[in-house]
Formats: sequence, C-alpha cells, structure tokens
Amino acid sequence: MKKILPSLLIAFLLIHFASCEKDDICVDGDTPLIVVGFYDIEDTTVFKDVPSIRIRAVDNDQILSDSDAFRFSDRTNSPDSLSIPLQISTGSTQFEFISDSADDADTGEETGNIDQLTVNYAVREEFVSRACGFVAQFDNLSITLPESAENWIQDINVVQQTVENSNNIHVKIFH
Repeated sequence: MKKILPSLLIAFLLIHFASCEKDDICVDGDTPLIVVGFYDIEDTTVFKDVPSIRIRAVDNDQILSDSDAFRFSDRTNSPDSLSIPLQISTGSTQFEFISDSADDADTGEETGNIDQLTVNYAVREEFVSRACGFVAQFDNLSITLPESAENWIQDINVVQQTVENSNNIHVKIFH
C-alpha cells in the first residue's frame, strides 16, 4: 500500500496538469500607433484643428480614416490628435497630410494643400506572451518634411522618440 499511494498521487498530478489548457487570450498584444497632435504655431501650447484633413499613405494610396483604429473621419476638422500606423517591414513610412482636402469638380483630383512627411524609425520586436506573440515597437523616431513656401505645416517636434504605446502624443505638428 505504501508503494501504491505515491504512485497514484504522481499519476493524478500528471493527469491533472496535462489536462489544463493554456489561456490563449491576448490582451496586451497590439503594435502601437504613432500619435500626432496638431498645435497653433502662434501659441504652441494650444491645440488647433486642421480644416478638412485627409491623411494618405504614399506607398499604397490608402486613405487613413473611418475606422476605430484611426478615430477620425476623412475630410472633417481634425481632433486634437490622430493615431496612424507605421509600416513594420521597413524603417520608414511616407504620408501625405492634406489640409482643406477636396476633389476638383471637373477632374476629381485632390485640390487641398498637400505636405508629404517621411517618418523614419528603427523597428524593435518585443515578445509579449505566447498568446500575443511579438509586437513591433519603434525607436529613434524622426520626421522630415521637404521645405516649401507652400507648406501648411510650419514646424514639427518629435516629443517621444520611442513608440511603445498609443497613449501619449509622440509628434507635435504646428500650423
């Protein structure tokens, strides 16, 4: 009996732990979006709307709006800040930020004031959990805007060079 009891206890524990399922629900596994805030160039502490804003990804001509991820509608006045995705497969993403966006009545082409921004960064993958896998995070964030007298964006300030979450403003755009 003394030999059977430990064997049964070990067998019970092995069966019990082998039958447990792992929790495969991912709660914290989203790659963060870059958050851009729009500010008044005259008073850099005050948010300023961008009239009829449109943001378009240059590589695939996708208009970023009208979804829960971006939280703004195309061609409306901008909210205080917008969240936009960065490409994970490359070290840069180009966007057209369009103020006063509209379509030409005759040609259907864009008539707004277009500023093309290039966002450069280093992609860092971080393991979150077995359920979530890896998420991308972005380091050494920088933004370039070709100089032009016609730019509606007058200045850009990178507030946080590391994008690890979408809770705070990473970039301030002054206009």
